[in-house]
Amino acid sequence: TPNRRSLMPLQKLQFRPGINRETTSYTNEGGWFDMDKVRFRFGYPEKIGGWVKSTASVFLGTCRALHPWVALNGTNFLGAGTNLKYYINEGGQYNDITPIRLVSSAGDATFATGADTIDGAITATDISILLDSVSGFPASGRIKIGSEEMTYAAISTKTLIGIVRGVNETAPASHADGAAISCATITVTENAHGALVNDFVTFTDAASLGGLITAAVLNQEYEITAIVSANAFQIEARTVSSISNITTPSGLNPTFVYSNASDTGDGGSAAVATYQINTGLDTTISGNGWGAGTWGRGTWNSNADLSASGQTLRIWSHDNFGEDLIINVRDSGLFYWDKTNGLSTRAVALSSLSGANKVPTIAKQVIVSDRDRHVIAFGCDSETDPGTQDPLLIRFSDQENVTEWQSLATNTAGDLRIGSGSKIITAVETRQQVLVFTDVSLHAMQFLGPPFTFGINSLSEGITIASPLSAIAVEDNVFWMGAEEFYVYGGAVQRLPCSVRDYIFTDINNDQIEKVTAGVNSAFGEVTWFYPSASSKENDSFVTYNYEQKIWYYGLMPRTVWLDRGVNKEPIAASPDHYLYLQEVGFDDGSTSPATAITSYIESSQMDLGEGEQFAFMRRLIPDMTFRDSTAVAPSATMTLKVRNFPGGNYLDSDASSVAKTASIPVEQFTEQVFVRLRGRSFAFRIESNDTGVAWRLGSPRVDIKPDGRR
Repeated sequence: TPNRRSLMPLQKLQFRPGINRETTSYTNEGGWFDMDKVRFRFGYPEKIGGWVKSTASVFLGTCRALHPWVALNGTNFLGAGTNLKYYINEGGQYNDITPIRLVSSAGDATFATGADTIDGAITATDISILLDSVSGFPASGRIKIGSEEMTYAAISTKTLIGIVRGVNETAPASHADGAAISCATITVTENAHGALVNDFVTFTDAASLGGLITAAVLNQEYEITAIVSANAFQIEARTVSSISNITTPSGLNPTFVYSNASDTGDGGSAAVATYQINTGLDTTISGNGWGAGTWGRGTWNSNADLSASGQTLRIWSHDNFGEDLIINVRDSGLFYWDKTNGLSTRAVALSSLSGANKVPTIAKQVIVSDRDRHVIAFGCDSETDPGTQDPLLIRFSDQENVTEWQSLATNTAGDLRIGSGSKIITAVETRQQVLVFTDVSLHAMQFLGPPFTFGINSLSEGITIASPLSAIAVEDNVFWMGAEEFYVYGGAVQRLPCSVRDYIFTDINNDQIEKVTAGVNSAFGEVTWFYPSASSKENDSFVTYNYEQKIWYYGLMPRTVWLDRGVNKEPIAASPDHYLYLQEVGFDDGSTSPATAITSYIESSQMDLGEGEQFAFMRRLIPDMTFRDSTAVAPSATMTLKVRNFPGGNYLDSDASSVAKTASIPVEQFTEQVFVRLRGRSFAFRIESNDTGVAWRLGSPRVDIKPDGRR
């Protein structure tokens, strides 16, 4: 007869849903402590869905704004604003509708090829470096100037390395070994051009310079590579092609067109330069003066005001007015795209439309009120002082009229001014009202009807908000991230209890907190904030609040903006790699081809094996999980049990003794039980997968524990 005292019932492993990092692992016994790419459904953890590229095309710049809408003919449009461009994506194609800032008069822009030559000399101002066998460089090696780093292999005849873009190019065979060549740089002279580095300009009707720089080379779109002065800038001559065909995600691929001695012309008297609106920054600059920007841009080596055009993080706001689109560059102008003019036309200044009257010329944000069809501009200029921005002023157009903004007794146009805070940060529309955030307060803007049109009430003072993109509406609630805490408004402002608060806010790069963006995944009841971690300058991490289960979890995923399903069947998100991704599609990482596995895991806090100081043996594990919806032929995951003897000690590694300290167990769909041999005072449980096509959901595994009786 077996010893009855040795027979113990199987212990069910049931953990509280959500992650808790506000206490120690030992204090959090019975809970989960760490995870990545896992969510909870009905209280149990499962691997998140995968993602695939929405289109094969990339967009230029970093995208931080997406807006979907449907035209009257049923066409689906997706507006996408980056720090360099504004696009409308239709049918997978990016159509550039970036507004035009300036069109020069014929002959105002003149051209001259660069006079500098390069023959192995390294200086920070060189566009490129020529390596050859007589210039004294090693046969192979690495060159680094500033943040640009290039590795070159064996030198054959002549190798030209582009410093600005870091792209290898080979010099034409016509150049003899060791000979100097002219820079593929063209200096464009135009008085008061107003351009910034990375701005885009298109030239038309320019004449050939006489040699390799032909009229066809000049008459195309260019990205400005350097600002020489207020009256001159530089471009890199390139082969003839549409800009979408020769661009890389970060800018223009420098496919050089080399000049020669015959290029002595100036482009003729008919050349016209068409400048797109100034580009913006994709990285927040802290402070000003020396080092407060990239080389040759804005505040470098100066005390220039960072509020100047192009010197703030580029954030777009946009909304559709019927089937047309209204867009705004934060702290800049309002623009209008008319669908009837087609995707080949650009957005134009709202103030340039026929009948436009007293239209704001600068604003922080624009929305169209769905209830009453007013266009509302936040943090804008007034009727009486156009061009002077009031960061607390709100103006709204006449009802159903995008062009009439003058306050008259015969219309519903008007304005309001918030009385607290120093500036409006963002506005979020809900079903009943528009919530307006300043840097220290929250206000509700509601439609009242004539004669007042709108009224505004103070809801809370002393609140904080992390960024213009960190607040989002979920039905009648608004969730947002503040400084060191999270909030929700659903009739009253409340701080959200957060079980990962200290962990998240310790990890955020506060210098780049302006990039925090909120998104909703309504299929799973989730609000997610994507943020840059302490070691990153771009969003690479996320924290999620499940508002249905009222729990928190987090992980790693680089996303700069997230759009919930609606017009699109799946959520869609933008990544720093300059692609749009359909989310919750499959279970793999579709950023590569072929797709790669998503590594997902979740690990519990430690749990006691025995009572008091007693040790205990763990002898058997009975898994409880499903691989439903997996596409892998034989999906599996790994369950790990690991023990330790003291709360402050490390989990023990396996050794050569007869009693193991860690058991990693491959588990498949029909794994019934696994025998293990572990001894300790406490243990932690972990499940993870890193194979393609695997979807897993955890239930309540059971373990067989036997008291050791020894201390």
